Amino acid sequence: MLGNALIAFAGFVALCLAMEKHFKDLLGRKPRPRQLRLLRVTGWLLLALSLVLSVHLRGWAHGLVEWAAVIMAGVTLWVFGLPYQPRLLLGLAAASAVLGPLLAAFAV
Repeated sequence: MLGNALIAFAGFVALCLAMEKHFKDLLGRKPRPRQLRLLRVTGWLLLALSLVLSVHLRGWAHGLVEWAAVIMAGVTLWVFGLPYQPRLLLGLAAASAVLGPLLAAFAV
């Protein structure tokens, strides 16, 4: 479940960075249109992967409930942390993008 949560968190970070305002505020430069498209596609793919993992590990009934809880927790962390510690959240996003698939592979 932790790997799944990290993958979902990375997906929401990618979707957030796919918005030009957040990209510029967090990374300090203007994004290219191709970067925004890539971030948008990556974010949705990571969220879909998170859903697939939840359903695969827990079944449809429990998997959907777990997935909903995981995405709500990730969004809550991002929304409330973004105004106060944006750089810390970028570091957490990078770590979650690396650790999430590793933990999911070991079904943790």
